[in-house]
Amino acid sequence: MFNPQKLEEIAKQVSDAMPEGVKSFGNDVDRKIKQVLQTQLGKLDMVSREEFDVQTHVLLRTREKLTEMEEKFAQLEAKLIANNEQENK
Repeated sequence: MFNPQKLEEIAKQVSDAMPEGVKSFGNDVDRKIKQVLQTQLGKLDMVSREEFDVQTHVLLRTREKLTEMEEKFAQLEAKLIANNEQENK
């Protein structure tokens, strides 16, 4: 779901911004930063790009089908009106 490389970049930026004393904690700090970021990003209501693209495609197909159904309905409605007019004559 999340790009691990991007997560690494963010963790490095946070780590680089820390004072030297904090950097001495080394791997523990990096691990904790990654853990916190991963936890917080996991709480976000997001979908992967792949899932977004799939849902976009499904939505487009649904719209096309709806348009087709509306056209068929209009044709049937026109036929029904024409039949009713012929019967009333």
